[in-house]
Amino acid sequence: MAARGNREKTVLVLQGGGALGAYQAGAFEALAEAEHSPEWVAGISIGAINCALIAGNPPERRRERLRTFWDRVSGRLLLAPIATDTDSRKIYNEVSAALVAATGVPGFFDPRFPPPFLNPRGTLQAISYYDTSPLNATLTELVDFDYLNSGKTRVSVGAVQVATGNLKFFDTEHQRIGPEHIMASGALPPGFPPVMIDGEPYWDGGIVSNTPLQYVLDWAGPRSDMLIFQLDLFSAKGPLPETVFDITQREKDIRYSSRTRLNTDVFKDLQTMRRAIRRLEKDLPDDLKSSADWKLLASLGCDAAITIVHLIHRRAAYSTQSNDYEFSRFTVDEHWRDGRDDVERTLRHPAWINRERPADGVAVLDLTKELDPPPPETHA
Repeated sequence: MAARGNREKTVLVLQGGGALGAYQAGAFEALAEAEHSPEWVAGISIGAINCALIAGNPPERRRERLRTFWDRVSGRLLLAPIATDTDSRKIYNEVSAALVAATGVPGFFDPRFPPPFLNPRGTLQAISYYDTSPLNATLTELVDFDYLNSGKTRVSVGAVQVATGNLKFFDTEHQRIGPEHIMASGALPPGFPPVMIDGEPYWDGGIVSNTPLQYVLDWAGPRSDMLIFQLDLFSAKGPLPETVFDITQREKDIRYSSRTRLNTDVFKDLQTMRRAIRRLEKDLPDDLKSSADWKLLASLGCDAAITIVHLIHRRAAYSTQSNDYEFSRFTVDEHWRDGRDDVERTLRHPAWINRERPADGVAVLDLTKELDPPPPETHA
């Protein structure tokens, strides 16, 4: 096993993706069973909700709270599809998503009545199709926010300032996090209203970046060895759309995958330079070390070794553009199993079993990539 003799901080990084977030719950269940409990959880949107359910409960209750949440939000459609071939599943998924659009999701959001265009201009009711007060009640019930803020597990969730368009992270290392911060991270317009925090409106962090990976790797400044489990709900890789109905799905995958692979590639280069700066320090003369330029560079130096385990929810052949708001119990349970399966497959892989502390500072393990769809065929 890696990092023998070295203390790694375990970090869970959770992307946004609505109903697909059940994949993260299943993955966490498998990680917890393998005794990889996080010391830091960071999330956007549904990832922030999963973060709160994990960090806002003691370890022995986390799986139960996640299961309660995902059973509740998938309680509208309990019937399984009549058939499971691709066409039948597409019809089932679209009917399920249409039911959500028309009636909402239990414990999450309800349709506005009257609808937004009949509400006074400038009100929150006029700029959102759904009321998210049920989510507030669910979070208050299932998350112990005193425990979440106790410092046992660091929590970071991202939201966008509506007035400036800037992505802001709320972090228990710097402030107390409450239900409003979690809801702000998932307030995706125009479906959901912005959430007011300290008099300022916030929307879903996924508008700017659907993953908090950059915050964990860069803004927070890695100064210790870390083992990061990055649980993505959208894959940047995918086939060329075959019909106009496939385009929205492919565009959504590209947009919400948030260039995770690019972020990790850039970070690998950056961490290599940070380690080089740290190594140079012992060979420099004292007069150079006292210069302002070197002090600036030295502040960036870092000898930390980072392992990023990349787990990606791969869409099935029957997935449609509505898969992030398709909350049937059958599909949610399917996502949960997929998350479990991917973690178990990863932890059985020789590259995981035989891993060592990364000699170059950063190692990225994507051990389920054989599940990626094949490249599109080219036609003459």
